[in-house]
Amino acid sequence: MELTVEKREITTKAKALRNKGILPAVVYGRSEESTPISVDAKQFEKVFHQAGESTVITLKGLGSDKDALIHEVVTDAVSGTILHADFYAIQKGQTVTVSIPVEFEGESPAVKDLGGILVKVMHEIEIECEPKDLPHAFHADISKLVTLEDQIKISDLKIPASAKLSVDADEVVAMIDVAKEEPVEEVAADISAIEISEERGKKEDEAEGGDAAAEKKE
Repeated sequence: MELTVEKREITTKAKALRNKGILPAVVYGRSEESTPISVDAKQFEKVFHQAGESTVITLKGLGSDKDALIHEVVTDAVSGTILHADFYAIQKGQTVTVSIPVEFEGESPAVKDLGGILVKVMHEIEIECEPKDLPHAFHADISKLVTLEDQIKISDLKIPASAKLSVDADEVVAMIDVAKEEPVEEVAADISAIEISEERGKKEDEAEGGDAAAEKKE
């Protein structure tokens, strides 16, 4: 995947660039000096939607092509408009550590036929590997969850051979849970308390009636 960029003069205000449909950005790396750049905003949005932050992008227009990852994207809190982007340039032979999203696919028979509840334990997995081996996402096929005891573990996913995991391969990615009915506690009515309350109410009514009669005689 490629993206055409160009060096940006830091004296040019970011707002003026955005008004022209240009996104201000910066590229830097382990041995790469931080360089202000600009990119067509619509083109960046298209590439970002396809690549996310886990796919290597080739930046063109900086003299020599640079392989990079979209490292950080700043958006407007209200409108959601992308305001700025950071690219991390990758050296040849360098490994990178990236959190790869988990995408759940298919339909679980345990949910459909047995009334189980799908529990998505992990939504992303951090790995360290060579940039060329970075997957865009890990695909978890939940159709393999047939019984209420079935689980999908990291070891069931397609992990690149060069990848080092930050967690154990035996960790659970998805599983089936069963809804438990909470016991309904029956509260026994205290008949004696009700009778005492009713008797007390009658006496209070009689007392109020007596007081009213006495007031009339006076």
